[in-house]
Amino acid sequence: MEDISLDIQIEETGKTLLENALIKAKKVHEITGMPVISDDSGIFIEALGGFPGVHSAEFQKGNPDYLEKILELMKDKENRSAYFHCVIVFINNNGESHVFEGKVEGEIGFQIRGDKGFGYDPIFYYKPIGKTFGEIEMEVKNKISHRAIALKKLRDFLSLKFEDEGNKYF
Repeated sequence: MEDISLDIQIEETGKTLLENALIKAKKVHEITGMPVISDDSGIFIEALGGFPGVHSAEFQKGNPDYLEKILELMKDKENRSAYFHCVIVFINNNGESHVFEGKVEGEIGFQIRGDKGFGYDPIFYYKPIGKTFGEIEMEVKNKISHRAIALKKLRDFLSLKFEDEGNKYF
């Protein structure tokens, strides 16, 4: 939206990541008539019934000490399983929607570790690397994250569509 100087606020009223991504993409497409890519993402913590989930950004913005609050909620929990989930919506010139998802499994750590990344990264422990996302270099995270997985699916889809149908898709 910055690239085309579109300065609007879109309220995310959906109950799921997909609903929120669709709300944003459809609104921008309605205003511009252009192809649109929109996303929504969140962290889902099993022991907390999926909280903060679709409300991840809202919880973060409303609580300056959100990481500490999550760790406090988790202090007596044995099950520390969590995952980041990203949903990307692409709407083409014809108004057709296509959905791409990425998910990365991990655990909620016992303490805040690392100052890289953003959001919940310093408490999201990723077993295959043995570090939190807050300790992982961005170039590595950008290859393994939920957003990276969803973006790769979108890229592959667009590459195929471009090869099959040429520019008319956009």
